[in-house]
Amino acid sequence: MVPRAGGAEEIALAQALAGASAPARAAFVLRRVDGFSPARAAGLLGAAGVTDPEAVVRDAAGLDAGAGAAAEALLRSQEFDACSVQTRPTDLVRRARRRRLAWVAGALAMITAVVLAGAGSVQRPAAPQTAASTGALDAGRLSRAAAQEWADTSRVDFTVWPARGGRTDDEALLARALDAWAAPSDTVAVSTTTGTPADAPPRTPQLLFAGDVDGHGVVLLHDGDRLARYGDPVGDARATLDLARVDDADVTTAAAVVLTRDDGTARYLTAPWVSEATRRDLLRPDTPAEPVHVSGDGVTEAVPVAAATGCDRRPVLQLRSSARIVEHHAFLVADLGGLSPVHLTYTPLPGHGTPPPRQPREATSSRALLAWARIACGLGPWHGGAVRAVNAWDFAEQELPESGGHAVWSCARASTWRGPGDVALLLRAPASSVTAPARVVGRAENTAACSRFGQHVVASARWKSPKGHWYVVAAGSRAVTRITVSGTVDTARPGRVLAVRAPERGAVQVTARLDNGERLPEVGS
Repeated sequence: MVPRAGGAEEIALAQALAGASAPARAAFVLRRVDGFSPARAAGLLGAAGVTDPEAVVRDAAGLDAGAGAAAEALLRSQEFDACSVQTRPTDLVRRARRRRLAWVAGALAMITAVVLAGAGSVQRPAAPQTAASTGALDAGRLSRAAAQEWADTSRVDFTVWPARGGRTDDEALLARALDAWAAPSDTVAVSTTTGTPADAPPRTPQLLFAGDVDGHGVVLLHDGDRLARYGDPVGDARATLDLARVDDADVTTAAAVVLTRDDGTARYLTAPWVSEATRRDLLRPDTPAEPVHVSGDGVTEAVPVAAATGCDRRPVLQLRSSARIVEHHAFLVADLGGLSPVHLTYTPLPGHGTPPPRQPREATSSRALLAWARIACGLGPWHGGAVRAVNAWDFAEQELPESGGHAVWSCARASTWRGPGDVALLLRAPASSVTAPARVVGRAENTAACSRFGQHVVASARWKSPKGHWYVVAAGSRAVTRITVSGTVDTARPGRVLAVRAPERGAVQVTARLDNGERLPEVGS
């Protein structure tokens, strides 16, 4: 068993790490992979019993010479992956000789069979074989997690879901589900989300659920990267197989799966760590959440879901995780047409004089619900788009001219399971209703904007004041120091916001200058 080989940079880093002490290696990983500050890394090392942790952190900085900015990427490569090794036998020559002898014997046996067949032997057609019946995907060998495994692991995702439902021992149903996945016939309607391969599972998958839901059999399987939901045929309809990527799921994105949809409602299978399920409407932020009945197997009652078009309601689930996994917190998930609902989060404006929040927060606070009440109608374009999470980031606020009131600039980012994300830039100007849809002022697809890898943004819009005058208004995120407008209006202003009189129509281009001197174009320009 040998590690996978890396390139010159991996080898250089491995040599540098080999010459460092164990505490220095730990400090290097904490700083370059986990992103800890020197003080936080030193505190953790000290708690682990390292003597003089501050000196150790300083020593670890010397390892940067062998990796630099690429340290995180190198340490995440296969050479440094303790779970990824190559295996090969020690007796390669003997095995190769045996393989050649086996080929010769097989060829002789085939020639003999052909001769005997030509001499008059009658071949009967073989019984049809399926992927499940051949043993390649055996219903009796489905992987099953222990009932309480989720409460005693650091990996809280689909891999620790126990097999639930009233038909987990129905091998005929399970075999139909496996056959539909391995080699779907014309009697199976197959659908996949964007970027999800439809090929058979590489190994016998894990069983998450098998039971009767709304009058027909449903099976839910997981192969480590994908969910597969099989539904027995109902009436004249075909059987169904729905596939979706769920790699790198976590406590929130693996918290529920849609089992069935029917006439504006859905039933979910909730994760074993979900201790409480309620529902609410994003367009009614002041209305308390209502309880949702969940069966002993984790199946919810039929609850409303949002339509792909229109915006008269935006129902979501509010779930709470169990205190047994420490993260005893509530979070929102919304059905956008996929197998797993979408995790909704919120990043608020930084408090005046305080550092900005670095991570999205759960969208359950009053401020988050009020923000989402004006953003929720913008979820429609992402329906069915294999979205994993949507974060609403309030990146700037502005007092509009001529007593126009207080406005907030937001970026709603839909992150997909594939990695790329789409963003919508929104302006929440004063409105007569707390649910009046925010104005979409820009869009961009397949972008890193508004994520941890695209933390700088500037946006603009035409806006009409209460006195009837037209303006170009613009705002940027916290690193913006200057905004420039060119076109029908040419001006530049220091700071993060701008408002300048301009014609109602006519092309304008908005750019910003960052505190490091870089130029930042408007999102979507």
